Amino acid sequence: MSHAAYRWEMREPGKPMERAGFDLSPIGDNEVVVEIAGCGVCHTDLGYFYDGVRTTHELPLALGHEVSGRVIAAGPKARGWAGKAVIVPAVIPCGICDHCKRGKETICRNQVMPGYDIQGGFASHIVVPFHGLCEVDETRLAKAGLDLADLSVIADAVTTPYQAVIQADVGPDDLVVVVGIGGVGGYCAQIAASFGATVVVVDIDEEKLKTMTEHGAALALNPKDHPGRELRKAVTAFASDNNLRTTEWIIFECSGTAKGQETAFGLLVHGATLGVVGFTMDRVEVRLSNLMAFHARALGNWGCPPRYYPEVLDLVLDQKINVKSFVEHRPLDDINAMFELVQAHQNKARLVLIPGD
Repeated sequence: MSHAAYRWEMREPGKPMERAGFDLSPIGDNEVVVEIAGCGVCHTDLGYFYDGVRTTHELPLALGHEVSGRVIAAGPKARGWAGKAVIVPAVIPCGICDHCKRGKETICRNQVMPGYDIQGGFASHIVVPFHGLCEVDETRLAKAGLDLADLSVIADAVTTPYQAVIQADVGPDDLVVVVGIGGVGGYCAQIAASFGATVVVVDIDEEKLKTMTEHGAALALNPKDHPGRELRKAVTAFASDNNLRTTEWIIFECSGTAKGQETAFGLLVHGATLGVVGFTMDRVEVRLSNLMAFHARALGNWGCPPRYYPEVLDLVLDQKINVKSFVEHRPLDDINAMFELVQAHQNKARLVLIPGD
């Protein structure tokens, strides 16, 4: 191939990433080369870079698992994908094991994750298995006023909470509480609202709270104004005033912080469902007996089966989920500065890094 490929490699956690060229060939029979349009910066990437969370691929490694782009080359068994605009799943199951055949792709033991198991998307190109790719209808994309790079966040920030909403059986009669409305949580709130649920959002950022009331949230609460048990009382009062159930709430913890997880667990009511979507290395002390006493359940959420991606893409292209207002494009060559920006919580939107020449 004639394309000059490069990637930004993490060679040592916490040290500046370095740009390096690499060879795109050869590729396997089941693989494709995707020319990257954009790759989103996720807090999971920060965990690898700043917190020492281990990757299975040895260093040097390009991070990044929220990828959209165009297939420019394909192996013999993937020829039909050549030229197509695609979203690359953040977690790619094998598709043939017992777990996959039984619809449990998220626990496939042969899955691969870009930027963790294989070279990731902070690069000009990426080589991935073709199975699981989500094709993008570019006519609909243009009508929706979106760029292909905007769709990169679907690979994790949108599909992961979608899987969580599906798994929790969210429906029109439900009261959903989303704790933490950053990149993932903001989309979680929009998705739950699109399913007909009444959504309460909880965050300490007043600007984010205001924004989410304009994008599907019926109530926004700052835990600083409702300390301890007062937060649950505030949600209960809202439910009573609006003829909603004061039991069986569906609570999604999306902050990926110890405090957020404590807050979410403190919102348990009888028959509640707690969906843990955010990740933190910090330990949290909770009384698990509350799950027993409330006859509640807690669900983990790892990635999203690729079979759900077309459904999520439809919601985005039909503008039932607003992506455009919640992403910001930055040059990939500024990656080190952008990581610092996100680590300092100074970004106002989910950053999507765009490769240059």
